Amino acid sequence: MNLFRRGYKLFTALALVLVFTVTTACTNVADRPSGSSTGANSTAYQQLERGNTAQGQNFGTWVVQTSKGLIADAYVRGNDKLGVVITREVRPNEVKPLAKSLVQGFHHNFPNRDVTVLVYAPDKQLILTAQYNELSKQVEYKAA
Repeated sequence: MNLFRRGYKLFTALALVLVFTVTTACTNVADRPSGSSTGANSTAYQQLERGNTAQGQNFGTWVVQTSKGLIADAYVRGNDKLGVVITREVRPNEVKPLAKSLVQGFHHNFPNRDVTVLVYAPDKQLILTAQYNELSKQVEYKAA
Protein backbone atom coordinates (compact mmCIF):
# COMPACT_ATOMS: atom_id res chain seq x y z
CA MET A 1 0.00 0.00 0.00
CA ASN A 2 2.82 2.38 0.89
CA LEU A 3 4.51 1.59 -2.43
CA PHE A 4 1.28 2.41 -4.25
CA ARG A 5 1.00 5.74 -2.41
CA ARG A 6 4.60 6.67 -3.25
CA GLY A 7 4.07 5.71 -6.88
CA TYR A 8 0.91 7.80 -7.04
CA LYS A 9 2.63 10.84 -5.54
CA LEU A 10 5.60 10.46 -7.88
CA PHE A 11 3.26 10.14 -10.84
CA THR A 12 1.37 13.25 -9.69
CA ALA A 13 4.60 15.23 -9.35
CA LEU A 14 5.76 14.15 -12.80
CA ALA A 15 2.36 14.97 -14.28
CA LEU A 16 2.59 18.43 -12.70
CA VAL A 17 6.03 18.92 -14.24
CA LEU A 18 4.56 18.03 -17.62
CA VAL A 19 1.57 20.33 -17.14
CA PHE A 20 3.74 23.30 -16.21
CA THR A 21 6.13 22.82 -19.09
CA VAL A 22 3.59 22.15 -21.82
CA THR A 23 0.61 24.33 -21.05
CA THR A 24 0.30 28.04 -20.68
CA ALA A 25 -1.80 30.13 -18.40
CA CYS A 26 -4.72 31.05 -20.58
CA THR A 27 -7.31 32.76 -18.50
CA ASN A 28 -9.36 35.71 -19.53
CA VAL A 29 -9.74 38.68 -17.24
CA ALA A 30 -13.19 39.29 -18.73
CA ASP A 31 -14.31 35.87 -17.42
CA ARG A 32 -14.19 37.11 -13.82
CA PRO A 33 -17.58 37.52 -12.26
CA SER A 34 -18.68 41.06 -11.78
CA GLY A 35 -21.21 41.78 -9.16
CA SER A 36 -21.89 43.94 -6.19
CA SER A 37 -19.26 46.09 -4.59
CA THR A 38 -18.51 43.21 -2.22
CA GLY A 39 -17.62 41.00 -5.20
CA ALA A 40 -15.49 43.76 -6.66
CA ASN A 41 -13.68 44.18 -3.36
CA SER A 42 -12.95 40.47 -3.09
CA THR A 43 -11.65 40.47 -6.68
CA ALA A 44 -9.37 43.41 -5.88
CA TYR A 45 -8.17 41.61 -2.75
CA GLN A 46 -7.49 38.46 -4.76
CA GLN A 47 -5.50 40.49 -7.28
CA LEU A 48 -3.29 41.84 -4.53
CA GLU A 49 -2.93 38.34 -3.16
CA ARG A 50 -2.17 36.47 -6.41
CA GLY A 51 -0.36 39.09 -8.46
CA ASN A 52 0.29 42.79 -8.82
CA THR A 53 -0.47 42.68 -12.57
CA ALA A 54 -3.40 41.11 -14.41
CA GLN A 55 -1.09 38.63 -16.14
CA GLY A 56 0.59 37.80 -12.84
CA GLN A 57 -2.73 37.34 -11.08
CA ASN A 58 -3.93 35.02 -13.83
CA PHE A 59 -0.75 32.95 -13.67
CA GLY A 60 -0.87 32.69 -9.86
CA THR A 61 -4.48 31.56 -9.98
CA TRP A 62 -3.70 29.08 -12.75
CA VAL A 63 -0.81 27.59 -10.77
CA VAL A 64 -3.03 26.87 -7.77
CA GLN A 65 -5.90 25.52 -9.87
CA THR A 66 -3.73 23.13 -11.92
CA SER A 67 -1.50 21.89 -9.12
CA LYS A 68 -3.87 19.05 -8.14
CA GLY A 69 -3.60 19.90 -4.47
CA LEU A 70 0.19 20.26 -4.32
CA ILE A 71 0.18 24.08 -4.10
CA ALA A 72 -1.99 25.81 -1.54
CA ASP A 73 -1.30 29.40 -2.59
CA ALA A 74 0.71 31.35 -5.16
CA TYR A 75 1.57 34.96 -5.90
CA VAL A 76 3.39 36.79 -8.69
CA ARG A 77 5.23 40.08 -8.17
CA GLY A 78 6.64 42.18 -10.98
CA ASN A 79 6.17 39.36 -13.49
CA ASP A 80 9.55 37.97 -12.47
CA LYS A 81 8.97 36.54 -9.00
CA LEU A 82 6.65 33.63 -8.21
CA GLY A 83 6.05 32.49 -4.67
CA VAL A 84 4.22 29.25 -3.88
CA VAL A 85 3.11 27.63 -0.65
CA ILE A 86 3.17 23.87 -1.01
CA THR A 87 0.87 21.46 0.80
CA ARG A 88 1.86 18.60 3.07
CA GLU A 89 1.31 16.26 0.12
CA VAL A 90 4.66 17.35 -1.36
CA ARG A 91 7.50 15.18 -0.06
CA PRO A 92 10.93 16.74 0.57
CA ASN A 93 12.45 14.92 -2.41
CA GLU A 94 9.72 16.34 -4.68
CA VAL A 95 10.35 20.01 -3.87
CA LYS A 96 13.23 20.56 -6.30
CA PRO A 97 11.50 18.89 -9.31
CA LEU A 98 8.37 20.89 -8.52
CA ALA A 99 10.41 24.12 -8.36
CA LYS A 100 12.04 23.25 -11.67
CA SER A 101 8.69 22.75 -13.39
CA LEU A 102 7.41 26.00 -11.91
CA VAL A 103 10.49 27.87 -13.17
CA GLN A 104 9.98 26.42 -16.66
CA GLY A 105 6.30 27.29 -16.76
CA PHE A 106 6.86 30.73 -15.26
CA HIS A 107 9.63 31.55 -17.75
CA HIS A 108 7.46 30.29 -20.61
CA ASN A 109 4.73 32.75 -19.63
CA PHE A 110 7.09 35.63 -18.82
CA PRO A 111 9.89 35.17 -21.40
CA ASN A 112 13.10 37.14 -21.99
CA ARG A 113 13.81 37.84 -18.34
CA ASP A 114 15.38 36.32 -15.26
CA VAL A 115 12.72 34.73 -13.05
CA THR A 116 12.71 33.56 -9.46
CA VAL A 117 10.51 30.95 -7.80
CA LEU A 118 10.26 30.95 -4.02
CA VAL A 119 8.93 27.72 -2.50
CA TYR A 120 7.42 27.95 0.97
CA ALA A 121 6.50 25.10 3.33
CA PRO A 122 2.89 24.80 4.55
CA ASP A 123 3.90 26.85 7.61
CA LYS A 124 5.00 29.62 5.16
CA GLN A 125 8.71 29.25 5.91
CA LEU A 126 10.93 29.65 2.84
CA ILE A 127 12.53 26.30 1.96
CA LEU A 128 13.90 26.72 -1.58
CA THR A 129 14.67 29.47 -4.07
CA ALA A 130 15.07 28.66 -7.76
CA GLN A 131 16.50 31.39 -9.99
CA TYR A 132 16.52 31.16 -13.78
CA ASN A 133 19.20 33.20 -15.54
CA GLU A 134 18.11 34.25 -19.05
CA LEU A 135 21.69 34.70 -20.30
CA SER A 136 23.05 31.34 -19.18
CA LYS A 137 19.71 29.49 -19.52
CA GLN A 138 20.49 27.80 -16.20
CA VAL A 139 18.54 27.37 -12.97
CA GLU A 140 20.31 27.90 -9.66
CA TYR A 141 18.80 26.45 -6.48
CA LYS A 142 19.35 27.78 -2.97
CA ALA A 143 18.01 25.97 0.07
CA ALA A 144 16.86 28.23 2.87
